[in-house]
Amino acid sequence: MGLVHAELTLKNPTTGTSMTVRTLVDSGALLLCIPQHVSLQLGLPTLENREVTLDNGARQLVPYVGPVEIRFANRRSFTGALVLGDETLLGAVPMEDLDVIIHPGAPRIDGQSRKPEHRPGPGKIGPIHQGDAPPHSPLASALIN
Repeated sequence: MGLVHAELTLKNPTTGTSMTVRTLVDSGALLLCIPQHVSLQLGLPTLENREVTLDNGARQLVPYVGPVEIRFANRRSFTGALVLGDETLLGAVPMEDLDVIIHPGAPRIDGQSRKPEHRPGPGKIGPIHQGDAPPHSPLASALIN
C-alpha cells in the first residue's frame, strides 16, 4: 500500500492558533505525534511527560501536550499529542475518533461515513497523497506504555 499522507489542520483550541500540516497516517501507531516546532508554533502546554517505547525497543520520556484540535474535511477531534520525531503522525486512536480509515488500494484516507454527522458531501475529502518514502523512523511506531 505504501506510505499515506494527509493534510490536516491542527489547532490550539485555547488560543485559536492553527496550522495545516502534512501528516503521515499510520494505523500501527497509537496516538498523535508532533514535532517540537509544531508544539511551539501552536503554543501547546506540556500536560505531563510520558514514557514511550519506540519500534526499536528503546524507551524514551517525551512531553505530552494539549489539547489539540484535529480537523480533516468536515471532521473534528480533540486529543493530546506526544512531542516526538520530525514529522507529524496520525495514529489509530485519533483516526478512530475522526472516523477515518486508510483506503485499501489507494494512498489516502477516507471517512467511514458510519456516523450521519460525518457523512461528507461531494468534494469534502481533503487533499491526500502518497509522498516519497522517508527512511523508517522510530516515530512511525511510537507506542505509549
